[in-house]
Amino acid sequence: MPKRHEADTDPFEAAYTAGASEAAAPPAIAIAAGGELLVRAAPAEATALRGCILTPTQAIERGYIVIGAGREIQAIQKSKPQGVRVHDTGGVILPGMIDLHGHPEFNVFAAWEPPKQFPNRYSWRGSELYKQLVREPQNTVLDKLPPKTQLRYAEIRALVGGVTAIQGTGDNATAYQDEALVRNVDKWIFGGQVGRSMIDLPSGDFGKPQLDSILKGIEDKQVEAFYVHLAEGRSDNKRSQEEFGKLDELNAVTDKTVVIHGTALTKAQLSNLKDAGAKLVWSPQSNLRLYGETTRAGDALELGLLMGLGADWLPSGSTSLLAELKVARRELAKQGAKPTAKKLVDIVTRDAAKIAGLDDKLGVLKEGRPADLVVLERRHENPWENVVEADPSWVELVMIDGDLAYGRDEWLRQLADPARVEGLEPLIAWGKRMLLDTSYQAEPGAQAPPKLAKLRDELINQYPQVGPIFA
Repeated sequence: MPKRHEADTDPFEAAYTAGASEAAAPPAIAIAAGGELLVRAAPAEATALRGCILTPTQAIERGYIVIGAGREIQAIQKSKPQGVRVHDTGGVILPGMIDLHGHPEFNVFAAWEPPKQFPNRYSWRGSELYKQLVREPQNTVLDKLPPKTQLRYAEIRALVGGVTAIQGTGDNATAYQDEALVRNVDKWIFGGQVGRSMIDLPSGDFGKPQLDSILKGIEDKQVEAFYVHLAEGRSDNKRSQEEFGKLDELNAVTDKTVVIHGTALTKAQLSNLKDAGAKLVWSPQSNLRLYGETTRAGDALELGLLMGLGADWLPSGSTSLLAELKVARRELAKQGAKPTAKKLVDIVTRDAAKIAGLDDKLGVLKEGRPADLVVLERRHENPWENVVEADPSWVELVMIDGDLAYGRDEWLRQLADPARVEGLEPLIAWGKRMLLDTSYQAEPGAQAPPKLAKLRDELINQYPQVGPIFA
């Protein structure tokens, strides 16, 4: 009899290793309305935001970005538009950021301080201390709380940090898609599912059918991004060193392959990825805490390998993608690389969208595209530097598909349809009065989705040391 894989019996392992290898059915709302996100607290009328607008080629000081009634970007211009309401943000306006690596359902936990460095990810997943601090609490939360509680909490964490699209949600996200707070790049998005993912490479029969399904999707031009954790461990660790060769033997090094981590990859192997048209997603904070070293990201940039960034998960990663961006800059400098601030911003916007196979919709501010954008406080003369230096407390407004998803209280009361304002949840975020849109629901008349306050209470009841969002 074949040996049962641990994911078949342990709730934690099943949640952690859950990828997205099969195409998901379209969400009910997409079938009914033709899109994956509901109209929520959209502006009451066509609106222009004034500020420093970051476009692919330049920063437009005192520019205007016009959001149409259809929730798309109508125009980006230097002159004041006529016939629309203008809101002067005084800030930096950039595309919504894309976090290309995470395990969102685990982002309710307080950060775990590893007591030692590990040789690879398999070793810490099997450690007794990790079992006590993360694995057993996760199993308790999965057992005691309503489904999707952790996912919604994690989506709010991403949203308030300026992230409008994430990767890595587990199976719960597929059923949850109708009421997702942010976009999921490896689930249903823009009328299809272009991303697939696997956490572990196949072992024996386990995982091989899923990989075959993904490779068939690539061959049929249905899959644009295949995310796979690979070579995650120390550079001198044999098991981590061998994973690239195994991926190659499985014929899975393709122009759609997106390697997550790759800490043990050599420069030659990174060059092989570049030659194949594959991509890389880097999570330096988690790597450094768990292994004491991280990916040769400087080499990747030198080679021209397309690279994105991911905050990974809260137990060992960063609290936000903006925080991860700072770790990335420091580590790149240590490796002898000095990318410009604009390049660093590209890594979490334009380059990330290219990696996800969504660069025709996301990653840049451009006429005709969905209005996924972030407004940050202006504290630095160089607007690109302003983004790199920012933290979530600088976030003034987040729009997804034209929805006023999160923003300053006084702004949303001015911009949103008055009938929608009362359904927004008031928050105090780093001393600022903010409003969060958790009011929408896919099925009118059904039980209203929980607000952040309720989610927090439920989580604390089962796991008192829950990782705070506004910290």
